[in-house]
Amino acid sequence: MTLPVIRALVRPLSALLLALSLAACATGPDPRDPFEPFNRKVSDFNEAVDKAVIKPVATGYRDAVPALMRTGVTNFFGNLGDIWSTVNNVLQLKPQQAAESWLRVGVNTIFGLGGVLDVASELRIERHREDFGQTLGRWGVGSGPYVVLPLLGPSTVRDTAALPVDMWGDPVRSVEPASAETGLYVLRVVDTRANLLRATSMLESVALDKYTFTRDAYLQRRRVEVLNGESGSGAIDDGGNGGGADENYDAEPAPAAPQR
Repeated sequence: MTLPVIRALVRPLSALLLALSLAACATGPDPRDPFEPFNRKVSDFNEAVDKAVIKPVATGYRDAVPALMRTGVTNFFGNLGDIWSTVNNVLQLKPQQAAESWLRVGVNTIFGLGGVLDVASELRIERHREDFGQTLGRWGVGSGPYVVLPLLGPSTVRDTAALPVDMWGDPVRSVEPASAETGLYVLRVVDTRANLLRATSMLESVALDKYTFTRDAYLQRRRVEVLNGESGSGAIDDGGNGGGADENYDAEPAPAAPQR
């Protein structure tokens, strides 16, 4: 897929997100978060579900499962994630990152017992996490306003639009039978939440307004992920210069920092 073709594909989506972003600017005091009242309600709902169900289950999982086994579970899902990262690195025309991501998959699958052991990291093969939202950002599609999704947490208009593609590209989706697929999804959620228990406890102790703190940290992190530390003329701006969206929406979200 050539660069002109890619730009031609993303230009209509960029224009649509620009229109949504400009319309949203007139409705709220913070141009990054014009849907704040709605977002806060969804955030409160997510926090209630977390406190009632997800956090207790994750805490029980952490306490009952040995640390070595939990690390193996985390490594296994990380190895699956490297498969989709490889695809997105290819779509972003990053040959070195794509090669390293695919090499990680091969090394960890073959020598790491299907990914349970992270042999690739021991060999200093770098991980390059990429999703389709980052791919769109790479080609100039602006992030759009910040949104909080029920159960899924922080996102933006662009990354919400990219979610169906990320779900389609998730290797867990191809697992059979359906009961095994569902079990893997649940295990991944519980393992991810267990890994965040300490961080969210710190957040509760230091943040005067957890919603604002989470939003700002999340947008900043996502921006860094999309730009990959690049700046100036050598980078493709995320939503700003040349990206087809208002510069107020350059800030990004990332894979889901919890609203706890």
